[in-house]
Amino acid sequence: MRKVALVGAGVTKFGVRKASYRDLIWEAGKACFDSIPAVKPGDLDGLVVGSVMPERTAFQSHISSLAAEALGIRPSTLSARTEHMCASGTVGIRYAYAFIAAGLADLVMVLGVEKLNQPTGDEAILNMGTGVDREWEAAFGLTTTEEQLALVGVKNHTHASRNPHAHFNKGATLDQVLCSRMISTPLRLFMCSPITDGAAAVVLASEERARALTDKPVWIRGTGQALDGFQLTSLHEDYAHWPALERAGASAYRMAGIGPGDVDLAEVHDCFAIAEMIACEELGFCKKGEAGPFVAAGRSDYGGDVVVNPRGGLIGCGHPLGATGVAQAAEVFAQLRGEAGARQVADAAIGLTHNNSGMGEHVVMLYGKDPA
Repeated sequence: MRKVALVGAGVTKFGVRKASYRDLIWEAGKACFDSIPAVKPGDLDGLVVGSVMPERTAFQSHISSLAAEALGIRPSTLSARTEHMCASGTVGIRYAYAFIAAGLADLVMVLGVEKLNQPTGDEAILNMGTGVDREWEAAFGLTTTEEQLALVGVKNHTHASRNPHAHFNKGATLDQVLCSRMISTPLRLFMCSPITDGAAAVVLASEERARALTDKPVWIRGTGQALDGFQLTSLHEDYAHWPALERAGASAYRMAGIGPGDVDLAEVHDCFAIAEMIACEELGFCKKGEAGPFVAAGRSDYGGDVVVNPRGGLIGCGHPLGATGVAQAAEVFAQLRGEAGARQVADAAIGLTHNNSGMGEHVVMLYGKDPA
């Protein structure tokens, strides 16, 4: 199986954008090509686009072909759209990785894009409800303190203040988070990810192409994906335990030949503050039931055990569904190349990304400066 690396990346500004769906594709694609001038649209073998609900928000399907034409790409081996709810972008990266590793392609772009604030942000809530079993569970509304939950919001809003692409750039104090509007007890507004438009793109290459294109490739070291079930009722009785994430993480660690203690930075799926805490436990950064003290002690921040969500996570950056996983990969790309500026993690060598696709399905990617 061939080795595969990221060689280019680009991210748009996330937020409530006046840009159209096609504009976002153009912005992310151009930013990605600008990051690696040696690669032109005609050099790409394939394109994968992660996008969840363009039929409802952009009134458009056949997305990969639309994006290919918009960017001037003429795929010869791979043209596909991935729709896997919040994990769509990361699943798209796994598709591209598998194609290149199998020798079916050498250079593939993965682009994630979502225009959620159209026609209105309120409708986006209704649309995202289609990611659960609407017939059976859409009506269902779950050992940490409120302050520990709030500290996740403080950390991620603070990280986002150093990220020009983030939806929110002002940071937040503990009092601001604790005094923000209650959404669903005990989760307050600043502990939740916002409705966001945005796009991101990365280019994956085979080892031979990667070494010819850049002297700082970022290698895919491991990957894992696991599913427990679609309905909440089919999952483990303890909603604070996500066995599928534990299995996906273990698979990725095993493939990479490393463990949780080797990870320098992790982009995890903090759709809500509690989700980041559970992810830290299931990924092995702390023991089960200890995520609250782990966060409170600063062990998930700069100077701690592992820097979790240095770009600001979903809470600070926003969550344009199909774009999130690709933006996470773009962050790891910048961090491992030492190009993350004010949010640079010192001596970063191993990065992890994680997405939920509902509570029962999880996708994990591991990246490294070293391909071994």
